[in-house]
Amino acid sequence: METLTLADELALLAYDDEGSAQLGTPALDYGLAGALLIELALAERVDIIDERIVVTDAAPLGHPVLDGALAQIAADEKRRKPKDWVTKLNKDLRGRVLDGLAARGVLTRVDDKVMWVFPRTRYPAPYGVEPPAETAARHRLVAAVAADGPVDARTAALCALVRAVKAEKQVFADLPRDRVKDRLKEISEGDWAATAVKKAVEEMEAAIMVAVMIPVMTTATNN
Repeated sequence: METLTLADELALLAYDDEGSAQLGTPALDYGLAGALLIELALAERVDIIDERIVVTDAAPLGHPVLDGALAQIAADEKRRKPKDWVTKLNKDLRGRVLDGLAARGVLTRVDDKVMWVFPRTRYPAPYGVEPPAETAARHRLVAAVAADGPVDARTAALCALVRAVKAEKQVFADLPRDRVKDRLKEISEGDWAATAVKKAVEEMEAAIMVAVMIPVMTTATNN
């Protein structure tokens, strides 16, 4: 089975087998951008120095989306905070991640119209059955939450992403809610990764919170 990026796995978990998103737009988009930063930090391509993302190794990883993000960060003349890159990297990111999964046959791409008028693009699973890569990711996550003790860095990172984008119901439907909440918090805040990775998670969570709260605050002000 081909190894997927954290962004790939998050996208698979966020879409149902019919190809429709099960998470809100701001949360998922920021989550995918955060997944890129976490992946680059885990690969020791970026670090955080003086609260800014710095490229420490510009060597490509062999994945077009990751390499594009790395090149974008490296080419920027200004050193930016993780929250700035979470915002900048999410532009058109969802489509690129999903198209990449479709190109590898993990998903399929279907362009059709709603009511024969409004165009839409869906990314259903081949034959309507959950892709093996998604099943494997779910099993890793469920095993990590159901057990106690340390978790490998990639699974812990994916747990942190699921927690950040509020995808617990989609991933852990068969586990007690309190157990999921407490264990995800424990894993996300555990000593499993370098400072750069944890900072990327924190900044992503903050960006998601702001993106979700702005419409609520605007509505309350207008009322």
